[in-house]
Amino acid sequence: MSRFWVFVDNIESYLCRTLLAIFVCLLFLQVIVRTLFNFSFSWVEELSVYMFVWFVFFGASYAAKMAAHNRVTFQFKFLPAGAIKYIEAFADIFWIAFNVTFIYLSIDFIFNKMNKFQSSQTMGFHLSWVYIVLPIAFTLMTIRVLQVNYKKIILGQDLRDPDAIDLDAVKAELDANKS
Repeated sequence: MSRFWVFVDNIESYLCRTLLAIFVCLLFLQVIVRTLFNFSFSWVEELSVYMFVWFVFFGASYAAKMAAHNRVTFQFKFLPAGAIKYIEAFADIFWIAFNVTFIYLSIDFIFNKMNKFQSSQTMGFHLSWVYIVLPIAFTLMTIRVLQVNYKKIILGQDLRDPDAIDLDAVKAELDANKS
């Protein structure tokens, strides 16, 4: 796999890391400047909020890539293991339908229904630059949901929630210590 495709496959992770680092540094700068110089930059908080919103939406897409979104899974304990991936894929069809509808509506809002003069309070740019994260992130999320289902159903990979894997390791360690 070339470096380009590795980058594309991990784009949400890179975006989230970059956004988090920048908005944390900006907020830290704001705190220092307010505390030491009794002065504040009006644009820092607004930009940090926008970056946090982008961070959340790209983080949701990254969670979809990792198959780490919250699901009700209690009922799966009563089903054969082979059926679970197909039931999850069926549920994901509704998720994809929601995403596609949301992508359409957000594009329609940004390009057709949004006030043409609506701009950022302190920075002055048009708010469509903030809202454009919606169709981008939901498109990425849809691709990631399809990618996860392809890996589960076609390739037969076991893509469990990373937190569940850690929990399984802790349980195995506890069981080993009891013996």
